[in-house]
Amino acid sequence: MLESIFGQGDHNSLTMDKPHPDSLLDTGVQGLISRPLDRVDGPFKVSGTATYAAEYKIDNLAHGVLVGAKIGHGSVKSIDASAVKAMPGVIDVITDYDTFIRNPQQGGETTAPTQGVKEVGYFGQIIAIVLAESFEIARDAAQRLHIEYDYAAGAYDFDANRDQVDTPPDSQIPAHYTQGNVDKAMTQAPVTIESTYVTPSQNSAAMEPHASIAVWNDDALTLYGSYQMPTSDAQQLAKSLGISAKKVRIIARYIGGGFGSKLGIAPESVAAAIAAKRLGRPVKAVMARTQVFDATVRRSNTEQRVRLAAGKDGKLTAIGHDSLTSNLPGEDYFEPVGIGTHFLYRGENRSITHDMVPLNLLLSGSMRAPGEAVGMIGLECAMDELAEKLGFDPIDLRKANDIDTDPEKDIPFSSRQLSRALEVGAEKFGWDQRDPRPAQRREGEWLIGMGVASAARSNMLQQSAAKVEIHADGSATVSSAMTDIGTGSYTILAQIAGEILGIPVEKIRMSLGDTNDPPAAGSGGSWGATSAGSAVYLACEMLRDKLAKAMDVDPGELTLKDGQAIGANRSVALGELVGKGMEATGEIKPGKMEKAMTQASYGAHFAEVAVNAVTGEVRVRRMLGVFAAGRVLNAKTARSQCLGGMTFGIGAALTEDLIHDQRNGKLVNRDLAEYHVPVNADVPQLEVHFLDERDIYANPIHAKGIGELGISGAAPAVANAVYNACGVRVREFPITCDKLLDGLPAL
Repeated sequence: MLESIFGQGDHNSLTMDKPHPDSLLDTGVQGLISRPLDRVDGPFKVSGTATYAAEYKIDNLAHGVLVGAKIGHGSVKSIDASAVKAMPGVIDVITDYDTFIRNPQQGGETTAPTQGVKEVGYFGQIIAIVLAESFEIARDAAQRLHIEYDYAAGAYDFDANRDQVDTPPDSQIPAHYTQGNVDKAMTQAPVTIESTYVTPSQNSAAMEPHASIAVWNDDALTLYGSYQMPTSDAQQLAKSLGISAKKVRIIARYIGGGFGSKLGIAPESVAAAIAAKRLGRPVKAVMARTQVFDATVRRSNTEQRVRLAAGKDGKLTAIGHDSLTSNLPGEDYFEPVGIGTHFLYRGENRSITHDMVPLNLLLSGSMRAPGEAVGMIGLECAMDELAEKLGFDPIDLRKANDIDTDPEKDIPFSSRQLSRALEVGAEKFGWDQRDPRPAQRREGEWLIGMGVASAARSNMLQQSAAKVEIHADGSATVSSAMTDIGTGSYTILAQIAGEILGIPVEKIRMSLGDTNDPPAAGSGGSWGATSAGSAVYLACEMLRDKLAKAMDVDPGELTLKDGQAIGANRSVALGELVGKGMEATGEIKPGKMEKAMTQASYGAHFAEVAVNAVTGEVRVRRMLGVFAAGRVLNAKTARSQCLGGMTFGIGAALTEDLIHDQRNGKLVNRDLAEYHVPVNADVPQLEVHFLDERDIYANPIHAKGIGELGISGAAPAVANAVYNACGVRVREFPITCDKLLDGLPAL
C-alpha cells in the first residue's frame, strides 16, 4: 500500500519476522507510558481552535451542495439546470457522469471506487453538485434542481431476494471454511443447539459529517477532508481523477469520528475536486446528515444460523456459523460475521460460511469491529443457550472451551487471557449473585438479570512510517500521515516519543493527518496507534543511538530523562547534543509473526439489566468489561475506547436499526432523531479494567488494538442479561419492547 519513503535521510525499518522481547518502553525512566495522561489535543478541541475539514479559511471559496437521486434503481434521463443557474448567487451545476463516485471506496484500497453515476444503483446516490456563493443559496438551488429519470425494477427486500444468493470471493477470511463434518457431529453429540439470529443494517453516525475542501494549484490538488486513512485515500482520489498520486495531498488534522465510514473516499471528495477544477476556485462540499446516511456506507444486515454440539462435559465438538448478508450488485465486500468464530473456541468440526444477497441499497462496508460486532451476537447468545441446556454456568462453559492453539491453523496464540478476563470480571461484577433461573429476581415491576459474553478482536499490524526530529531547543516534532479520529493518537504517539527520548510531552509537537508527512496506514481496524506507534518507536530508537554516539557512550549506558542525556558521569542537554537538529524516520512492516501466531485481543463483558414487567422497557443498569490488549499505552484513552465500544454494544442490542423502504430502498430513519443511538439516559456508569499483558510477537511496543475490542461481545452480554431477567430469548435485534411483551411472565 505504501510507497517507499527511504533514501531520504536516516531511517530504521523493522519487519516483524521474529519476536521483539526487549522494548525501550519497559524502562519507564520518563514515566509516560501507561499513565492516564490528558489528551494533548484536548485544549484545542474544547476551545474550538481544532480545525476540522469544513473549517479551513480559504479565500474565494465556492460552496457546493450535493444532489442525490430520488429513485432506487434506473438511470438519469436528464438534468435541467437552467432555472437553477438563473438564481442569484448560483455559480454552476456540475455533474460528471463518468467520474463522479457511484459508491464510496472501502478502506485501504488504492484503486478508484466504482464510478459512473448516470446509472443509479440506490436511492440517494450522489449525481450532481450545485455551486453557489453561499451554502444557503446552494442548498436552496439543489432542492429546486429538476431531474428526470428512467426507472428500473430494483431489489430492495432481503427476504424476497434470498434466492439470489451469491458466494463472494475470499477476503481477510475465506467466504466458506469447513473442517471435519459438522452435520455428523450434530447428530452424534449428546447436547446440541441450533438457533438463527438476525441483526439489522447499522450506520456509523459519526458526529462530524463527511466534508471536503478542494484547492487546486495548477495541476496539483490539496484536499482538506474528513478521512481516516489519508495515504491510501490520496491514491484512491488520484485514480478517480486520472492524475498522479504525487499530485494529490490530503490534510485531515482532526476528524470528528469515523467508525469505518471514512476509511475510503466518499462522493463529496471527487465532486468537490472536479467542481474546483472547472470553476478555477476552491470548493467546499459538506454532506448533509441525511446524505451521510444515504450515500456513505452501512454495516450489512445479517442472518446467522449457529449450530453448537457439545459433550456432557461442555466441550464443543462442532461449531457451525453460517451467515447471510447483503451488498450492492457487483460489490465483493462481505461483513466477515464469522471472523471471531474461527479462533475463539475449541471444536474439531467447523463450518463458517458467508453468502450475500445483492440489493439496491447503499454500499455495505466496514463499521467499527466489522464482523465481530455483529458476529459475536450470534455466537455468544448461542453459547448462553447451550450453557442453559447443559446446566452449566455460562462462564464455566466458556472456560471449558478455552484453548492454547488456534483450532484451525494449529499455531499458538501470541497471547490470550480469555479465561482470566472472565474470572476477574466475575469477581468484580458479583457474578455469584446471579440466579441462573430466568425471571427470578424482581424489584417492584422490574425484572432483573445478568449476562456475560466473551470479547475477541483480531490484531493486525500495518505498514506505517513516522519521522521524529529533535530541535536545537530540546523540543521534538513527530510527523506521520497517521490520523487521530478521536482515539488519542496525538497523545499516545507523543508519549512513546517522550518516553524513549526523555522529552516532556509538552515539548513535543505533533503533525498528523497530512500526506506530505511519512505515509501511514491511518486509523482503522484497531491497528492505528500500534502501527504508527511502532514507527515512532523505531525512529526514536535510531535517534537514541545517534545521541549515544554524540555522547561517546554505549547506547545501553545512556539515560534520557527530562531533556537531558546522561552517561559516562555527564549530563548534557539534548539541544546541545543535536546541534542544529537531528532526525530519523522509522518504518514498521508486518512479517512472519502474523502467520506464525494467531494475534488477537480478548476480554469479557458483564451486564445487568432491568426489564419492566408491564411495558417490556429494557434499562441497562450497569456494565463491566475486562480486557487484555497487550501493553496499555495510555490508561485514560484506552478506557475511553472501551467505554465507547460498550456504548456501541448497548445500541446494537437495544436501539439501532437502519430501516429501508422496501418499495425503493430509501432510508426512512436517516437522521439522529430517528436512527436511535444510545444517549446519556440509556448508558449507565460503565466500569473498565485491564489485565497486565505484553505481546512480544505483535510489535516492538508490545501493544495490541483496543478500539474495537470494547464493542466485540458487548451486545450479546446485554441480550443474555435480558433473557436472564425475563425469560424471553429475542433472536431478532434490536431487542425492543414489542419483542418482549408477549413472553413476559404474568404479574
